[in-house]
Amino acid sequence: MRGVIKSVLAEELENSSRMQNEYLKLLKQLPAGSLAKKDRNGKAYYYIAQRIEGRVKFIYKGKASSEEIKHYAESKRLRAKYRNLLSKLKKQIKFLRGALRGKEPV
Repeated sequence: MRGVIKSVLAEELENSSRMQNEYLKLLKQLPAGSLAKKDRNGKAYYYIAQRIEGRVKFIYKGKASSEEIKHYAESKRLRAKYRNLLSKLKKQIKFLRGALRGKEPV
């Protein structure tokens, strides 16, 4: 039978795994790539920069409205936030699994 501490750790592991899945879902909902602005001959051109097959590709977007620029800036901020949270959660999950393992099988 598990002790109180192990049951609390198991519950925290379950919550962390659930949160990890939620963050992965949220990351998938964000638009792929980020908006890149290039100035050529005094004119602004917008591209979507995304990684395709291990290489960064720039796909011509054309003119971008201020709403689109804000949308891509917000998605870039959210992507960085979710990746940071995922990194912390992975470390926490690793720690919890190790703590639960101890000398008895999980």
